[in-house]
Amino acid sequence: MPRVVLVTGASRFLGGYLVTRLAQNPDIERVIAVDAVSPSKDMLRRMGRAEFVRADIRNPLIGKVIRNAEVDTVVHASTLARPPKSGSRAAMKDMNVIGAMQLFAVCQKAPTVRKVVLRSASVVYGCSAKDPAKFTEEMSARRRPAGAYARDCIEIEGYLRGMGRRRPDIGVSILRLAPLVGPRLNATVAQYLTSPVVPTILGRDARLQVLHEEDALAALERATVSGPAGTFNVAGDGVVMMSQAIRRAGRIEVPMPFGLFRNLGRALMGPVMRSYTTEQLEYFHFGCGLDTTRMRSELSFEPRWTSMQALDDFARAAGVKAIIKNEWVDAAENALLALTGTAKGER
Repeated sequence: MPRVVLVTGASRFLGGYLVTRLAQNPDIERVIAVDAVSPSKDMLRRMGRAEFVRADIRNPLIGKVIRNAEVDTVVHASTLARPPKSGSRAAMKDMNVIGAMQLFAVCQKAPTVRKVVLRSASVVYGCSAKDPAKFTEEMSARRRPAGAYARDCIEIEGYLRGMGRRRPDIGVSILRLAPLVGPRLNATVAQYLTSPVVPTILGRDARLQVLHEEDALAALERATVSGPAGTFNVAGDGVVMMSQAIRRAGRIEVPMPFGLFRNLGRALMGPVMRSYTTEQLEYFHFGCGLDTTRMRSELSFEPRWTSMQALDDFARAAGVKAIIKNEWVDAAENALLALTGTAKGER
């Protein structure tokens, strides 16, 4: 059981709500929330007894916080998936990679640190037509990921493993989370599936394996409090095909060639298509499946929601109203079956 825990990225969803969960654990003496931006008043209230420190992990101040508080467990959850507002790719890389390097260097020098948990993502595997049905933790991308976020995650994981080799007494846990969905998190997959008209890639039916926001928080909490060292894929059970997810959300699917996907898709979906990163567009193209055997056998974590249930829970909480009602789909299928049966009988 950790005594003093420090969590980065406290102003964002995962970091902030993880701090909230840890602060409710009476066996943890202190919880320190760190971010360069102050959390909302509501989030600060939820954090309860946790202490918020406004600090940039690239600043030497983070070293003083870890040493003075005698932090023994560090959770790094502040990696950015896209450049900050009015920022550039260079600024994103500086915050992600340089920030992680500085943080891990401080952890390496701090004698009290015994565990570092990294919130990584399944984007490290990339998305391509050559992908296996499921990626295990030992596998890597079939081709170098083109997206900035994926490349940053790969570099950050590498720096953390390097720190672990130099300080073998520090337990290093890397959680590669599948894309998140949930009622409080309007993330990429959720935005895509709630568009009235959903553009898809002609000839492709991406395999979606997602993770409910509550399962993501529970997995990070397990890794922080009692989880072993290692690298773990974390995702809900089952795979949902893109076409199936669109039908269940009652949306209208419009297949198109990949070359027109972004431009024509923008005309159908509006400005939201412009905000999608390279990793997200590739995910809509191919999807990604994760082997979660190690998550169960070593991390001892069992998700509460399957991929299908997570998508349904989001749609229900968001009040998504089906454009194409299930009754219409059932009626069309029954009519088609009746016509097929008639044709067979006539033959």
